[in-house]
Amino acid sequence: MGDLRAHLRKCLIKQQPRIHTEWEARPAAVLLPLYQDRDIWHLLFTRRTEYVESHRGQVSFPGGVIDAEDENPTQAALREMQEEVGIRPDDVEVLGMLDPLLTTTQYAIIPIVGTFPWPYELHLNRDEVAGTFGVSLEWLADRDNLEVRQRDYPISGGSIPVYYFKPYQGEIIWGATARLTLNLLSLLEDLE
Repeated sequence: MGDLRAHLRKCLIKQQPRIHTEWEARPAAVLLPLYQDRDIWHLLFTRRTEYVESHRGQVSFPGGVIDAEDENPTQAALREMQEEVGIRPDDVEVLGMLDPLLTTTQYAIIPIVGTFPWPYELHLNRDEVAGTFGVSLEWLADRDNLEVRQRDYPISGGSIPVYYFKPYQGEIIWGATARLTLNLLSLLEDLE
C-alpha cells in the first residue's frame, strides 16, 4: 500500500473543506431583490399561495429548485423571479451571491442579490404567489424588530435558533428567509 501517511498528506493538502450532509439536499436558488423607493432601499418579499407543494402561505424570496436546463444558480433565480412576479431578467442588475444556506427542509439555497428599477409593474403567478410586499432595509436592520426563538431539531435531539421578524403589514418573515435577510444585512453593517 506504500506510504499511507505521505499519500494522505498529499491528498489532504489539496482538499478543499466542504460540508457533507447526511441526506441529499435539493439545490435551489433565490433572488434577494432590492429596489430604491424615494431614496430608501427596500427588499421585495413574496407570500406563497396555499396551492404550492412546500412552504405554503410562507413569506419567501422569488426562487425555487435549480432545473437541469439552468446554466447556473443565477439563471435559475432570474428565471424563477420572472415566472413568479414578472420581473424580466434584463431588468435585474445582479450584484453577486451570498453564502449558500442549508435548510432543515433539505434545500441547499444559493442566494443571489440583485437590484431592479422602481416602480415596476409586477405580474404575479397566482398559482405560486399570493402577494408581494417591500420592507425597507432600515426597518429590517433594526434589532428591535427581530426575535430569536428556539425550536426542537429532531435529527440532533437539541434545539436550533429560528429567526423571526416582527409582523410587518401583517406578514411574518421567519426561518430561512429571515436568515438570508440577516446574512445580507451583515454585509451592509460597514456602510453605517
